[in-house]
Amino acid sequence: MKYSFVVVAAAVSALALSACERQPVVAPAAPPATVVVPVQGPPGPQGATGAPAEKGETGATGAPGMTGLEGEKGEKGKTGKTGGDTIVIVPAPVPPR
Repeated sequence: MKYSFVVVAAAVSALALSACERQPVVAPAAPPATVVVPVQGPPGPQGATGAPAEKGETGATGAPGMTGLEGEKGEKGKTGKTGGDTIVIVPAPVPPR
């Protein structure tokens, strides 16, 4: 009973691997026969340009997309330092020209 699972698994694996299709051997196709017919006289003039094709119908518009879920709320920020000997230097405005 211990090894019955291993035996069943091996049997299923063997069946699965043997069921693969093999590519059939195909003989190469014979080249198409070319027939040369002699034509008397010079070639004719160039044919007229073909007419433009008809325009197809416009495709249908797709369905609108779904709205995304609301994002999670971020964590509360830490309290910054207060006071101290911080000096803020604001540059002088540039004089107009």
